[in-house]
Amino acid sequence: MTTRVVLDTAFCGERLATARAQGGRLHYIAIAAALPPAAPVADAQLRALWPLNLPGFHRVILSDDVTLDLLVGAVDAVLPQISARVNEFHLDAAVTPAMARTLAKLAVQGAVLHAADDEALVWALTAAGFVCRLAGIGQDIIAEYRSRAPRAAAPAPQRRAVVIGAGVAGSTAAHRLCARGWQVTLIERHAQPAQEASGNLAGIFMPLLSRDDNIPTRLSRAAYLFALREWRRMGGAGKAFDGADCGVLQLARDAKHALVQQDVVAAWDYPQEYVRWADAPEASALIGAPTPHGGWLFGQGGWARPASLCEAMLAACGERLQRVFCTEALDLQREDGEWLVRAAGGALIAQAPTVILAGGAGATRIAQAAELPLSRLRGQVTHLPVDAAATPPVLPLVVCREAYVTPPSGGIVCAGATYDNDDDPALRASSQLENLTRLAEIIPGDAVAALADSAPLAGRVGFRSAAPDRLPLAGALPDYGNAGRLEFLPEVPRHPGLHCLLGYASRGLIWAPLMAELLVSQLEHAPLPLEAALVDALDPGRFLLKQRRRAQ
Repeated sequence: MTTRVVLDTAFCGERLATARAQGGRLHYIAIAAALPPAAPVADAQLRALWPLNLPGFHRVILSDDVTLDLLVGAVDAVLPQISARVNEFHLDAAVTPAMARTLAKLAVQGAVLHAADDEALVWALTAAGFVCRLAGIGQDIIAEYRSRAPRAAAPAPQRRAVVIGAGVAGSTAAHRLCARGWQVTLIERHAQPAQEASGNLAGIFMPLLSRDDNIPTRLSRAAYLFALREWRRMGGAGKAFDGADCGVLQLARDAKHALVQQDVVAAWDYPQEYVRWADAPEASALIGAPTPHGGWLFGQGGWARPASLCEAMLAACGERLQRVFCTEALDLQREDGEWLVRAAGGALIAQAPTVILAGGAGATRIAQAAELPLSRLRGQVTHLPVDAAATPPVLPLVVCREAYVTPPSGGIVCAGATYDNDDDPALRASSQLENLTRLAEIIPGDAVAALADSAPLAGRVGFRSAAPDRLPLAGALPDYGNAGRLEFLPEVPRHPGLHCLLGYASRGLIWAPLMAELLVSQLEHAPLPLEAALVDALDPGRFLLKQRRRAQ
């Protein structure tokens, strides 16, 4: 089914409703300098998913056939960051003649444009390839894009894919692909999903903040908010999967850091629901112990059990998903436009035009991904039973600083996790001592301090996959063997039909939904859910490009 893409430079709920009423698959992109509160939004479904008023791209999936992108920022800054092929434009007075060429780059052949009558805009649109006319005296401009050298339409993808790895990265990818009508084969070497880094009892979800609103901050904000909306569509934490949006308190490390935290909140004027400053008395009351500095309180943050989230997403895939578990994919060969996925000894497991590597730290065992600069970081989490003689702190929310501690789930409090550069899969006392020492720094008091000596050795070891810049890899896999001189990302050679979702480190819960949505949008030639600059920051070819630039 063809998707109709509409770009509206001033969000109008009535226009969105009219576009939806026309039926068919719709992708509506709206730009707003700021978002109004949710209460006045007429559509109940949209009101429930309405984003907070924060800068950046906000993707709202209303159904498998209707997607809304709300882009918050000035039109002149936002337009160049859009990656889309637009069928219909609705422009307000904020669009200037200088933006005409950008509009033309977004337009498909025959795209229709509506704008207020402006002679200078008519001249600029005409020069950019639009044929303009007026609807009547004093009426709007109606224009049609007619390029002299029309761009060839991207070929429709064959909607068959193999996803390798059934942790949060692979399960989320399978979920989004199946929702878009793909047939997916999911290969996993274990008998159940989420048995590697995604197998912890509890993972926490919260965004990053910074003074300069840098790339990691902007990416984590978009990913965190998208994840919250997608989980809400599923039914919510604690209902559709194990977890709770109980809040996360990130305590300041010291007095200097407390001032930085307060400055960041004040400078960016974040909505209270996103983050607010909790002073020392409030923070102490929340954790039930004196803490001297206070911290950031993320009211919508919390914890989730990744395995239950994976199972919920895979269950939603229905008959479009084929699980091939207890099987390890080790070899990929491209023949006649398809990837042949083989196990040890050469046995054919599956084949499809598209393959997505989502196996975390193990992905580099496959030859085509062997040169990706991914490190394998050991993480040990400590499990503290609440009914033991040495009782751990029982908290109403997640608390973190140099480490984290969760509320109890199933009678277990989780504390951790270490970052170790070794491959030891066994629990060890030194790592537990590190976790409990940090816990005592977060929650002061004799009872917590005593855990270092009295708590039995218990927990879990997992291995995270991390890139040098600690950002995920989401997109087409670079072909290192065929790379020569390179200056720009579009010049990086790629393995046809081979993609990856890797390098989630310790933030897989929030990275996974948006990274999967990004990749599926790329595969479908659909509008991308992030600014172009952020998409480039996630491109798996960025490391090959840097390598070649240094060598030239």
